[in-house]
Amino acid sequence: MSMKNVPNILTVSRIFAVLIFVVLATFAEKDNMSAQAVFGVRLAAYILAILAGLTDLLDGYIARRYNFVSDFGALMDPLADKIFVTGTMLMAVEYRLMPAWIAVAVLCREFMVTGLRTLAAKKQVVISADRWGKLKTALQMVMLGIAGAAWVIDGGTQYMHDAVWFGVRLWHLWLIYLTGIVIVTIGSGLGYFIKYRKLYLPEK
Repeated sequence: MSMKNVPNILTVSRIFAVLIFVVLATFAEKDNMSAQAVFGVRLAAYILAILAGLTDLLDGYIARRYNFVSDFGALMDPLADKIFVTGTMLMAVEYRLMPAWIAVAVLCREFMVTGLRTLAAKKQVVISADRWGKLKTALQMVMLGIAGAAWVIDGGTQYMHDAVWFGVRLWHLWLIYLTGIVIVTIGSGLGYFIKYRKLYLPEK
């Protein structure tokens, strides 16, 4: 195996990891398993999701560090990222760890920016992630990490919806954090469309 294929292998493994995560998360129900088995399945799914997220950092680092750039990687890496975010957020909505509108807002931005990048690629323009895009990604990863931990503990229902911190329901604090992520996510997306407006606006 050539070292140049390592980033691509990590990218493909991320897609398969997300698929396995979704399957495990779907069957992690107390109705058909004991409490200990449910906890084990949830923990395995959570660890798998974390590893999938880490491959995103690792394949990007290797590709940049050793200049292992390929057409396959340029196509599949953003796609794998979107599959990861979509799969994990859908599970978060399924288990009432976030409102559906949060997931819809974030995913709409992700796919719109992907479309812009596709258009840019056709015109031989590279759109690199700016600091707001990197902040958005970091906030989303923290969000998924917290939601996943709450889900492993008790499915997220009691811990996120009923727990009270310093007289304030944790769910309200969580909604504030999620809303902040949506603002940063949409704002960073608008920044790309404003900066690269020449790609889609007619020339004067």
